[in-house]
Amino acid sequence: MDPKLAMYLGYLTLSLVLTAWVSRSLYRNGQVFLDDALGNERLALSINHLLVVGFWLLNAGFVAVAIRVEGQVTDATAAVETLSMKLGLVLLVLGGVHLFNIYVLNRFRRRRMLENAPPPVQPSMYLPPSGA
Repeated sequence: MDPKLAMYLGYLTLSLVLTAWVSRSLYRNGQVFLDDALGNERLALSINHLLVVGFWLLNAGFVAVAIRVEGQVTDATAAVETLSMKLGLVLLVLGGVHLFNIYVLNRFRRRRMLENAPPPVQPSMYLPPSGA
């Protein structure tokens, strides 16, 4: 088998397995965070599903676009080096997408917490005299 073809197959396989693992982990462990951030379990479950679909589309699309390697991959060493660079790039994209999602969801959570927070000072009927 051609080393370049073997590298392509390994890249596709490993990239999609990593995407599946990260996606499942984020779906399972992110549900609690979404429940808290959105304050509505049904909405959080729906958004969690949509995030997984978007995550898959974005990452599978990136993997497909980034598969091409310029030049020759003549031996196993070059194939492993190239595969390592490609998988590293996929992992960086996975991490970037995850951090962006956490940032956006944390903004939703913070806004909801501020809306439900009590006033910073207890209201009182007494106002101190001004200028005294």
